[in-house]
Amino acid sequence: MFHKALVIGCPGAGKSDFARKLRDASGLPLYYLDLLWHKADRTTVSRVEFDRAIHAILAQKAWILDGNYQRTLEPRLKVCDAVFFLDYPLEVCLAGAEARIGKAREDMPWVETEFDEEFRQWILAFPKRELTAIYALLAQYRDGREIIVFHSRQEAGAFLKTLPPRPEA
Repeated sequence: MFHKALVIGCPGAGKSDFARKLRDASGLPLYYLDLLWHKADRTTVSRVEFDRAIHAILAQKAWILDGNYQRTLEPRLKVCDAVFFLDYPLEVCLAGAEARIGKAREDMPWVETEFDEEFRQWILAFPKRELTAIYALLAQYRDGREIIVFHSRQEAGAFLKTLPPRPEA
């Protein structure tokens, strides 16, 4: 069983939903990188503050970290023991991002009111801009950690069903 897990993938893939289910099954504390980066007024913290918050979490004995934030991926990979990569088709990610508009979420400090065009373009560019680097880092850090790549929500759901029930406290 893992103690330090990353949940990564394209925006809209359902990382936060998967991470919540992983938390509920494992009992590990869950941290959302979006909540560390974004403020409620839709501004962001400084990179120094963001990095400091991440490193404080990484120093803990157990955690689940939800979010891509490629710039910070390598330091997180160095200390995790499991990676769950939601590598879903682009249309699934676009539909997922659009479906959450207007819904309050525990992983974001505000409710999205529209499918922002800049965010849509970020998702569209993700496969060309991010995937090669992610797979290279996963290959580099594959030793000593479990890396599971899901290509559909069905695969991720089937995996979650294999986790042992969480012991009641």
